[in-house]
Amino acid sequence: MQIKLDMEDVNVSLGNKGVTLRIADNAGRHFGDLRIGQASIEWMRGRTREGNGVRMSVQDLIAAIEANA
Repeated sequence: MQIKLDMEDVNVSLGNKGVTLRIADNAGRHFGDLRIGQASIEWMRGRTREGNGVRMSVQDLIAAIEANA
């Protein structure tokens, strides 16, 4: 997986729309988008449009990560 974010000493505040990360496989092919908002996240695999992806709250994501750590 390739997740690129080249930002040094930059603070990012999440607005109403949040931030979208584009994720590609190691060959550079688009894999999906991850939208991170103030209260929820949404995974949009492939060409899935915003609003049609898999949604969960930030608290549920943190709980899932901690359960698998």
